[in-house]
Amino acid sequence: MRSILKKMLGVALAASLCLGAVACKKKDSKSDFKVGAIYINSQNDTSGYTYAHHKGITTAMEAAGLSVKDDLIIVDNVPEDDEAVRAAIDTLAGKGCKIIFGISFGYINAMDAAAKDYPDIIFSHGTGYLSNDTNFNNYFGRIYQARYLAGIAAGYKSLELGNNNIGYVSAYGTEYAETCSGINAFTLGCLSVNKDATVHVYELNTWGDIEKERQAAQILIDTYGCCVIAQHCDSAQPQLVAAEKGFFGCGYNSDMAVDAPSAHLTAPVWNWNVYYQLAIETARDDAKNFMSKVGNYYGGLKENFVDISPLTENVPAPAATAIATARELMVKGEWDVFSGVALSFDASGNMTKSDVALVTNDGTEIVAAGGASVEDGVITGSMNYFVAGVIQEQ
Repeated sequence: MRSILKKMLGVALAASLCLGAVACKKKDSKSDFKVGAIYINSQNDTSGYTYAHHKGITTAMEAAGLSVKDDLIIVDNVPEDDEAVRAAIDTLAGKGCKIIFGISFGYINAMDAAAKDYPDIIFSHGTGYLSNDTNFNNYFGRIYQARYLAGIAAGYKSLELGNNNIGYVSAYGTEYAETCSGINAFTLGCLSVNKDATVHVYELNTWGDIEKERQAAQILIDTYGCCVIAQHCDSAQPQLVAAEKGFFGCGYNSDMAVDAPSAHLTAPVWNWNVYYQLAIETARDDAKNFMSKVGNYYGGLKENFVDISPLTENVPAPAATAIATARELMVKGEWDVFSGVALSFDASGNMTKSDVALVTNDGTEIVAAGGASVEDGVITGSMNYFVAGVIQEQ
């Protein structure tokens, strides 16, 4: 009897150990999946471009059941230099990362090369255009849609202030379709409210330089009399300058009302977690089919990938009505920004549509009156002209 009991206890103990081992293995399986990230600035930034990506990655990881503390490895403050980027990639690969995100445009060539050398790692490049069929994709979105909505807010504010001059601090101008399309969409949003508005663009020739961003905003206000300062640059400096000088602004990447509450109207923002969760879960659960399931991602308002931050009390009331109308049209796919159909909003926020040709600031027709929107490839890759209403000052 004792022998039988011993055997039964032995079987039970073995089963227990086996189940425990399985449980332990299951518990540790998540820590086997490491996420790597290469940042242009510091992960400790509290606003701006890198902050928005970091928040998106960490939010996505938590939703995917991963530990930010244990499963996320970051190399930050990496310049857009191929050798520096490659060194960061090698570091992350050496630490077992299964997917590596590079958030800055200038990382593109190093990531392209590394994808060939590390075929078992998924490389995902933000704002780029290169990819392959197996382990290298790019991701971006229709941020121009959110830019248009912010332009509506800026247009109403310019009317309220009786000042048609609106400033725009931009990392680059027509050299990159990313910056160019954003400037154009913002301008068209302004013009939908204030047909006499002019958007003065000051180009920095760098993605991130706090001092240049501050100086550009000061010049736009002091030299060109701009009453609203928009931006496509990394920090909140343009918004801080607007606040210091008693004017207003539209930030970018994050809700900069936190930085400049007396000045901020709204900001085009990214819900990066929408993409990051899709990418992380697919790389973890079905890496072999990553490109067929995720591919080169390009979401917009419809996917809740882009939007604007909540309108502040600085925004004239009719703007909310106008913005809601324009947003609905874009979400439903009934209208888009770069078409031959222009929206106009009156003092109460009511909309009218008109067939109007989309033309550059030198008079060249891009889309005929009533014509369909330009193709995505133009918006993301070859838009190299400013629309009527834009003046490049620097």
